[in-house]
Amino acid sequence: MLKRSLRNLVTGDRNTEPIDMMMDDREMMPMASSECTMCGKCSENCPTKAISINDTWRIDLGRCLFCMDCEMVCPIGCISEIPAPDYTLTREELVFDRDTDPSSVERSLDKDVCRRFGRSIAIRELDSGSCNACEIELNNMSNQFYDAGRFGIKTVASPRHADALLVTGPMCVNMSEACRRTFDATPDPKLIIASGSCAISGGMFVEGDVIGEGIGDSLNVDMYIPGCPPEPDRVIRSLIKALRMRH
Repeated sequence: MLKRSLRNLVTGDRNTEPIDMMMDDREMMPMASSECTMCGKCSENCPTKAISINDTWRIDLGRCLFCMDCEMVCPIGCISEIPAPDYTLTREELVFDRDTDPSSVERSLDKDVCRRFGRSIAIRELDSGSCNACEIELNNMSNQFYDAGRFGIKTVASPRHADALLVTGPMCVNMSEACRRTFDATPDPKLIIASGSCAISGGMFVEGDVIGEGIGDSLNVDMYIPGCPPEPDRVIRSLIKALRMRH
């Protein structure tokens, strides 16, 4: 009876379907085709000004909420959905011109970093003033379906036990001191991951009581995961690919 009850707790015998789904279920982002007349309707309707139109149509995925309102208001229907990158290593790589391929921006971290953290990584989630949507999704990483622990990804309660800080929120002024102390308490070497539009660019709260545009003005970010909020599978995929983790 004891063997039978513990059989499903062994991670190696679990159904691999959730893994396959996580690797294939990419989130979609808006992209304008060459037929775009640059009328500006999509830019005017974008709640975070993620779309800009000057010499060309351009989207900043670090600001994008993935609401697809731009697609709905386009008068000639030239905006469509294409697979979005799960992550980038620089802020600049989240900005795309029309008719470009975003899939080429996903790169692995430095070999020494992958060698150090590629087998397992302990994450301390750091809320710098978010609306709590990102935290709900990150909590789901440890449920029975996503089970991030089987990949060696675990969440720890103390920054002193962490390899990485996964930061959410737009770095509110009242949270800046707590974030600095958490950063200082995390032992080196460590990774800083900006998760979600607010952490990357300030998102919907960029004009509020925040420091700069996202956490990049306060912390040196190693990795950016766009989304509002990023889903659990996106965060897991990003870590696996960036750190070359075995799965």
